Amino acid sequence: MEISFLRAELCFAALWLALRIAVWGRQKRVDWKREAVLLLMYINLAVILRFTFFPLRRVDGQILPLVFDASRALPFRTNLIPFVRLPGFHSAAFAENVLGNAALFLPSGIVLPLVYPKLDRFWKVLAAGAGLSLSIELLQLPFAARTTDIDDLIFNTLGVAVGYGIWLLLRKARKAWRKKDGTR
Repeated sequence: MEISFLRAELCFAALWLALRIAVWGRQKRVDWKREAVLLLMYINLAVILRFTFFPLRRVDGQILPLVFDASRALPFRTNLIPFVRLPGFHSAAFAENVLGNAALFLPSGIVLPLVYPKLDRFWKVLAAGAGLSLSIELLQLPFAARTTDIDDLIFNTLGVAVGYGIWLLLRKARKAWRKKDGTR
């Protein structure tokens, strides 16, 4: 079964909207400020799903579809040994693999503590980011063209850590600006 990028994104959007409607029904109101902040998380997740399940490779200008073929899913394509399959440091593949994975999850380090105030410590954000990355890696298991790789988990989590560092700097700058301005 082939899953197009558009179909996957529409399914994700429908699932997100159904979840938000359920929350609104339970709370009997819509907090539009909160929904605007949650939209950042939606965009973050949509971009992650785009690039993890539909890489940049194209055929005739089209994004390659995600193919689920139960007969080819097993054995799962996995790499559980860190740094064994990393390309050379100066190669384009290294930049794509290492820097791409870190950059893809960097916004998560900013968005997670913004959306979820209880993620107020480095280790909490790191654990949430690692959990998100692990979920993505496990979701890739049944797709024959995708590989679940420990290196991806490591570099995705590194990206979350860098993003959280940026978030801390932005928060500190905002507090300093407010203090200088005399506002709360």
